[in-house]
Amino acid sequence: MPLSSVNNAESVLAAGLTIEGKIEGTGNFRVVGRFKGTVKVNGELTIEPGAFIEGDITADSVLVAGDVRGQIAAASRVEFKDSGTLIGDVKASSVIVSAGSKMRGKMEFGWKEGEGEAVPPETGSLSHSH
Repeated sequence: MPLSSVNNAESVLAAGLTIEGKIEGTGNFRVVGRFKGTVKVNGELTIEPGAFIEGDITADSVLVAGDVRGQIAAASRVEFKDSGTLIGDVKASSVIVSAGSKMRGKMEFGWKEGEGEAVPPETGSLSHSH
């Protein structure tokens, strides 16, 4: 099979299926059913309306149109569609949020690794001499 075919491959967790465990690999993954566990995908993860994921997600990009309970880390972007909900934190290069989507948690985006670390601003001396 040519490499381009492998890179464009998409796996689907269909509606009506509930799976618990770990998903890891290269290629795009679409969730229409329910999944509990860890997802690590070198590709795009799509969570369709009505789908549910409970667990931590790491992917190149994540499209949230269903429900997620857990942490999302994306190398490039996370996109929330109007039906998307997240209870958990997001860390990504960019985030797109549609009106109607819901999120409860901490969001961090736009920073390069190590950039913007909590460093106190430089101030003048606190001691005063007269």
